[in-house]
Amino acid sequence: MRYSIIIPAYNESQRIVPTLNRVLSYIAQQGWDAELIVVNDGSRDDTAQIVQGYGERNPIMRLIENPGNRGKGYSVRNGMLNARGELLLFSDADLSSPIEEAPKLFEAIEQGADVAIGSRWLRSELQTARQPLHRQLFGRIFNLVLRIILGLKFKDTQCGFKAFKRSAAQSIFPFQRIERWGFDPELIFLAKKQGLRIVEVPVKWAHDEGGRISPVRDGMRMFAEVLKIRWNSITGKYEATTDTGRVKL
Repeated sequence: MRYSIIIPAYNESQRIVPTLNRVLSYIAQQGWDAELIVVNDGSRDDTAQIVQGYGERNPIMRLIENPGNRGKGYSVRNGMLNARGELLLFSDADLSSPIEEAPKLFEAIEQGADVAIGSRWLRSELQTARQPLHRQLFGRIFNLVLRIILGLKFKDTQCGFKAFKRSAAQSIFPFQRIERWGFDPELIFLAKKQGLRIVEVPVKWAHDEGGRISPVRDGMRMFAEVLKIRWNSITGKYEATTDTGRVKL
């Protein structure tokens, strides 16, 4: 199988139908050998039932259930480690970056990247609907924190549109420890520590007013998770065990 598209979903019954219709239609138009995986993160609405119904009519679809509500990071990891494709992409359920942008990330990998991360800020003119000013300010501050604490010198780490070569996904996701909003910088941090080639790709993007992130509450949590990533690295949590001993990543 060439492509795996993973969509984490939590209480997405209002948005998942148009998303599935659009993704399935695009896969068919492109003639891709692909699978579409929806990871249900313990939704309390009928998200799982809707996805199951689509799966009964579309053999390329799979529903994966988390053991309760574990967070977006856990959902992405669960989908990635169960995917069968050679090129793996995860996308937000609201398709803030349209699925039609996926070939940009896949092309970057085909040209030699191990990880391709969608970016809202490399070409900000591609944003069709920008975040409110306070959300933009929070994003810029968080980006500065990542540069200082983790050494991640990318314009945008938080865009929910990232693709991985299969070998990269298999080497990164088993070491992922952050299960909620701060998982994006952890993935990039791990890829960087492993010496993988990371390419930032400008993509179209539109702000969705239905987003669940609170800049204050979740901002504090994400800052704490960034510190946890650094601490995990210092204390050897990101280590691989081999037959000859422990090897730091």
